Amino acid sequence: MFEHPTLQSRPVAQRTILNALKKRGALRADELAQAANITASGIRQHLALLESDGLVNHLEQRIGRGRPKHAYQLTAAADALYPRTYSELTNELLEYLTPETLNRIFHQRRERRLRQAQIRLEPLKTLKAQVLELTKILDEDGYLADVIKDGSGFRIIEHNCAILGVALKYGQACSSELEFIQAALPKAKVQRVAHMIAGGHVCAYHIQAL
Repeated sequence: MFEHPTLQSRPVAQRTILNALKKRGALRADELAQAANITASGIRQHLALLESDGLVNHLEQRIGRGRPKHAYQLTAAADALYPRTYSELTNELLEYLTPETLNRIFHQRRERRLRQAQIRLEPLKTLKAQVLELTKILDEDGYLADVIKDGSGFRIIEHNCAILGVALKYGQACSSELEFIQAALPKAKVQRVAHMIAGGHVCAYHIQAL
């Protein structure tokens, strides 16, 4: 699992490069060198580091009849470094709903996730295989999840809460997550043993075969 750095953790020159690409789209190395006020050799070094970190990639730009020139653009990973206010908007919209509608929405979300997970989990024959696959699903959903052996069972650990901004305000988000994991593993006992909302560093679930 690759952990992307924050924008502020990058050197000033690299932040300038990323900001220029964010504002202006694809740019050539000479244009970026001018924007960052550094030499051509310096810009190449920074671009190589950004490319190796998966934050920029290059494409060919053809201008007139001459040879195509390399231009650079942000990747989706780099775009994700920029702030989003999705949770604030989501919370505002949820405020307009009645409690009954709110509960129904979280229920529908859980059921949709469960249907998608069952397609991948049901063909697997062992609890271990199902737990490993469910961990992949959670990781793909943005929970930065991994799994360890825990006594005679397993422990799924979520190092990131993909819906933390909503969960801090609506307890249904957390209960829905626990219910989802329980329903996805019907032949196991699932117990939440760590909880970010309760002050934990992670959310974790102990899973034991029935």
